[in-house]
Parts: sequence; structure tokens; C-alpha cells
Amino acid sequence: MNAQEFQASLGAAEPPSGLAPELTALWWDAKGEWARAHAEVDELETPNAMAVHAYLHRKEGVEWNASYWYRRAGRAYRRPTLEEEWRALVDAFAAQ
Repeated sequence: MNAQEFQASLGAAEPPSGLAPELTALWWDAKGEWARAHAEVDELETPNAMAVHAYLHRKEGVEWNASYWYRRAGRAYRRPTLEEEWRALVDAFAAQ
């Protein structure tokens, strides 16, 4: 699934089957379901999941927790706005 197809899937009631957990989390986040998004990545120990985890805590407004997860992710997905960061994450993970 590419980023355009992912964006188009946001009109559905449920995420597409077979999505990676990181993309499923970003899908739920886009639908306003922060808790469901967080549950998708909360227990995962991959750099991609940690990057999404960081983004979610930044969105939540808990900067110290977001900083912790950004460090653990070891990746520089953080962008000036949350919308830009969400898009960067989707673009990166949809391309994998």
C-alpha cells in the first residue's frame, strides 16, 4: 500500500487488513482514536514503532515522554507540525 492508498483508506470504518502495526496506529490516530493508536505500538520495540509512539506522546502534549521515545527510535521524523510529522511517518512506512 502506498501513501495515497493509505490516505484514501481513511474514509473506511476500519483500517485495511494486513497493515503494519505502525501504519494501523497512524490510521487510528487520523480517525481521532489516540488510545487505539497508542495500543497498536505500546508494546512494540522496533525503531518504527518507537517513532510512532514518540509522535503520539508529542500529540498528547507529554513532551518528556515523547522525547524519551524519539531517543529510543533513533530516527529524525519529528517535524515542525504534527501534520507534517504524521505525513513523514506515513510516507516512510507506506514505502516499505
